Amino acid sequence: MTEHRPERITDPKALRALSHPTRWKLIELLGLERTATATRCADFTGESVASCSYHLNMLAKYGFVEQAGGGTGREKPWKLVKYDQSWETEGLEPEGQLAAEALTDVFLDYENSRMKDAARRQEREPQEWRRNSRKRASLTYLTVDELEQVSQELRAILDRYGNRLEDPARRPAGSRAVRMFFATYFPPGSGE
Repeated sequence: MTEHRPERITDPKALRALSHPTRWKLIELLGLERTATATRCADFTGESVASCSYHLNMLAKYGFVEQAGGGTGREKPWKLVKYDQSWETEGLEPEGQLAAEALTDVFLDYENSRMKDAARRQEREPQEWRRNSRKRASLTYLTVDELEQVSQELRAILDRYGNRLEDPARRPAGSRAVRMFFATYFPPGSGE
C-alpha cells in the first residue's frame, strides 16, 4: 500500500496564512460540506460575511482553497484544494520556524476547543455513537522503531477511510463525519 502523506508546508507566508482560528473553521466546513459560500461560512463560524470573505481570500492566496464555480459575489461557492495540511519546524529558516510554531499553537488551540465543545455535547449524542467516542491518553516507553511502527499503523487505519472525505459517493449509508485527533509528544525529562 502506498502511504498517503500530505505535502509539507514550508513557505513562512503560507504557514502564517493558516495561523488563524477562523481559517481552521473554514477548512473544517469546506471539508464537511465540500463547497460553501461566504454566507454559509458566516453561519458556521459566527463571523460576518465580510470577515469570512476576507479569510477565504487569504486561504486562496496561498493555495488552500479556490472558487468552486457558479454563484455571484459573496454567494460564489468555495472549495478546498488541499484536504490535508502538514508542517514542522525541521529544516526551516528561523522565519519559517517561528511561523510553524505559531501555526502549531493556533492549530492545537483550535483542536482543543473543538474537543471541549464535543465533550460538552457528548451526552446528547445517540448511545450507539457515544459508545465508541472516547478520550484516552496513554504513556508508555517505545524505541524509535516502535514509535515509527505505531505511527505507520495509525496512518494505515486512517488512510483506509480517507477517500470518503473528498468523495461523498464512498460514504456508506448511516455514516457521519468523525474527527480523530492523535498527538505524539515527549514529556519533559523523558529523554535518556
